[in-house]
Amino acid sequence: MKTFSKLALALALTTGVSGLALTPPAIAKKKEEPAGPKLSPDFLKAAKPAQDAIKAKDYATAETNLAAATAAAKNDDEKYIVAALNYDLANQKLADQQAANPNAPLNETSLAPALDALIANPATPPADRGKYAYRRGALAYNGKQWPVAIQYFNQAKQLGYAPPEVNLQIAQAKVASGDVAGGLSDLEAQVAADAAAGKPGSEDVYRYGIARANAAKLGPQTVSWIAKYVTAYPTSKNWRDAIVTYGMAGNSVAKLDEAQKIDLFRLMRATRSLADQTDYLEYADDVSRKGLPAEAAAVLKEGMAAGKIPAGNAMAKALLADSTTKAKQEGSLAPIEAKASAAANGRLAASTAEAYLGMDNFPKAIALYRLALQKGGVDADEVNTRLGIALARSGDKAGAKAAFAEVKGAPRSGIAALWTAYVDAPATAA
Repeated sequence: MKTFSKLALALALTTGVSGLALTPPAIAKKKEEPAGPKLSPDFLKAAKPAQDAIKAKDYATAETNLAAATAAAKNDDEKYIVAALNYDLANQKLADQQAANPNAPLNETSLAPALDALIANPATPPADRGKYAYRRGALAYNGKQWPVAIQYFNQAKQLGYAPPEVNLQIAQAKVASGDVAGGLSDLEAQVAADAAAGKPGSEDVYRYGIARANAAKLGPQTVSWIAKYVTAYPTSKNWRDAIVTYGMAGNSVAKLDEAQKIDLFRLMRATRSLADQTDYLEYADDVSRKGLPAEAAAVLKEGMAAGKIPAGNAMAKALLADSTTKAKQEGSLAPIEAKASAAANGRLAASTAEAYLGMDNFPKAIALYRLALQKGGVDADEVNTRLGIALARSGDKAGAKAAFAEVKGAPRSGIAALWTAYVDAPATAA
């Protein structure tokens, strides 16, 4: 998690008191003028030299006079001036330190007392109190004081100061404090609001949500973040990252069996996110061993045509030759279709549909998957997943989404969610 840029913050917020004329009021006035701060002569005798010393960067003199001004301050206006000058002094010293040695650690805690006083003082200009609260929250955030950061960020919003990043910062602080679900819920609400306003939000926000939800073992939330990410940024690279995160890596959201991984490989193929010869060969080998030689051959040919499988790859050549031979030997599936129609359960219909899906014969696959569900005796989640795939690949988006919605149990529900995201946002070329 990134901290706030300390130098940028040190320079971004000043009180405005450095330019205020701290001079005794005229004894006589010809007409009434707008009332300014109520400052006594005794107070001004100390405050004005302190102000001048800060401008001159004579910090020792400034501190001496500020101590005197603090002692002389009796009302809210005078206490506001003291707090503002203390803030400007600490702020300027930090900026000087950072400019002198940009890589040195910067202790920002010197700003806290002045900021607390400015936020609490009723004489502080209303337009500035929210800024000071936000700055105080940033100070706590950098110090990893998460509850304090959340408190002041929320106070800044209540006071009318809400920079675009504040909701993300509140969410990150919640997550860092241990409230992962609460922080991600806040972040999800912000993403939804941005989407409603036509803004997809930063990719970093989605990646952060995925990483934190997965680290906390929040499976459904991780899937939700993954789906939102590829919907907002549907590049082939992002699709690959999403699919690998869900079920293709050691720390994946779900632990998948071979049949489940095949449906993720099919999604990689649909999103053009198969990356290299390893992906193509593993995919082809898996479907070949499942008795789907036509799909294995098609995948290998695509990998070779795309230049992802080197022309001299002996394993690919052997697997392609074997798959091509077996695909030719399969012959017509019509007799098996007839048996599937007469069978007491849907298992034969489902396996025949799988063969047609591997051949990209989507109408036949769709009809037989529906027959399998009608007859029963099959894994309904698996069949609905593959019915959805066949419908998606055939162009029936509404039908595909309806089939995917019928997948109820994990980990197939996550696979169905990713396929649903694909229906909504097919991969772009980038």
